[in-house]
Amino acid sequence: MTLQEAWQSPIAPGLSWYQATVGPRAAYPKLDGSRRADVAIIGGGYTGLQAAYNLAKGGVDVVLIDANRFGDGASGRNGGQLGTGQRSWPEELEEKIGYERSKALFDLAEDAKHHLLDFAAEHDIDIDFMPGQMNVTHKSSHKRAYMENAEIAATRYGYPHVSFMDRAETQERLGSKLYLYGVRDMGTGHIHPLKLLMGLARVAQAAGASIFEMTPAKAIRQSGGKTLIETDSGTITADRALIACNGYIGNLEPVTASHVMPIRSFIGATEPLDKFPDVLPGGEAVADSRFVVRYFRKSKDGRLLFGGREAYTSDNPRDITQHIRRQIAEIYQALGNVNITHAWGGSVGITMPRQPFVREVMPGVTSIGGYSGHGVMLSNYCGKLYAKTVLGNADDLALFKALNIPPFPGGARMRAPLLFLALSWFALRDRF
Repeated sequence: MTLQEAWQSPIAPGLSWYQATVGPRAAYPKLDGSRRADVAIIGGGYTGLQAAYNLAKGGVDVVLIDANRFGDGASGRNGGQLGTGQRSWPEELEEKIGYERSKALFDLAEDAKHHLLDFAAEHDIDIDFMPGQMNVTHKSSHKRAYMENAEIAATRYGYPHVSFMDRAETQERLGSKLYLYGVRDMGTGHIHPLKLLMGLARVAQAAGASIFEMTPAKAIRQSGGKTLIETDSGTITADRALIACNGYIGNLEPVTASHVMPIRSFIGATEPLDKFPDVLPGGEAVADSRFVVRYFRKSKDGRLLFGGREAYTSDNPRDITQHIRRQIAEIYQALGNVNITHAWGGSVGITMPRQPFVREVMPGVTSIGGYSGHGVMLSNYCGKLYAKTVLGNADDLALFKALNIPPFPGGARMRAPLLFLALSWFALRDRF
């Protein structure tokens, strides 16, 4: 096993297939001493690094720190699916916030999708993009909603890339009889998330951003109109600050911590499925209709990357492989004994309504996170939009700031047990 494969994230379990295939993983220095900056950023995932790149490109003196290595968090370990729109279907959002705001959020997400793909192409980042995504259901009662989703996407939202799949097409495209209906979206796709993350770090540094790994933020305070971020080696003093920690916020900032809850999600990578050509023959990614969602896709070398668990807690299972293989076998019985070469997990930052949390939590300090499993493209774009705001352009983050994101009930002590009970209940409902 090489050093590349052997690096174990201290904040997330397991060795990921992404890490084993990303190639040489650049190391960045720790912060040494105190620094002054126009903007300080805490968090070196997609949001933070995109903000750092765009700010530096605009001539802003920016310092970014991450408590671990870039890619140790969700940005380097996620399911890799881009999706379309927001976490909820546009017609569901429309019922809550009206057509005008729902359409604006849908269009923003499309801009985010194009930005991600254009950014990778412009900077020669090979992200292993593969086209197509399917959303599928195991409930016959969902048929009408899935049929209407494809029609609404085309006629009300100007998005003609979604088509309804009847039972025969759904089962043929999946290579499984578990699901009954679905929609197929050929205007999106899936990527290798760690390749994007490492390319983004390279580009941010080249643009002039000062980026540092293995530098935890210990505290944030304000004095004399400045924001001070304390680290083990010194203090960063900045005019503005961005908190981009998402599901790894911990106790660093209480407003964010009360609105963004970390839950664990786990992924397994099988051996290449050369002997099972019926499994996802078109190469699309898949997400199902369960509240405790299962998500899976083929890699470019033919592996099944499968994510999901039945009960979410803050703990890690002793054997990730056991849980993942059991769920794979429910969908693909022939894969009940398939070899799982890599299994890993990480924290997903969710909010109560499953919409992003964007708020000024202190004067001049913005916190962005809570993408709720829909963050690959949204997090990248939110970083860019934050930079645009700092640089004096229109505040495109206003759409997210206007969303009603309530705190989790129960305070710091009770929110985790309450969330566990709620997700366990929804997992039980998913079975029927």
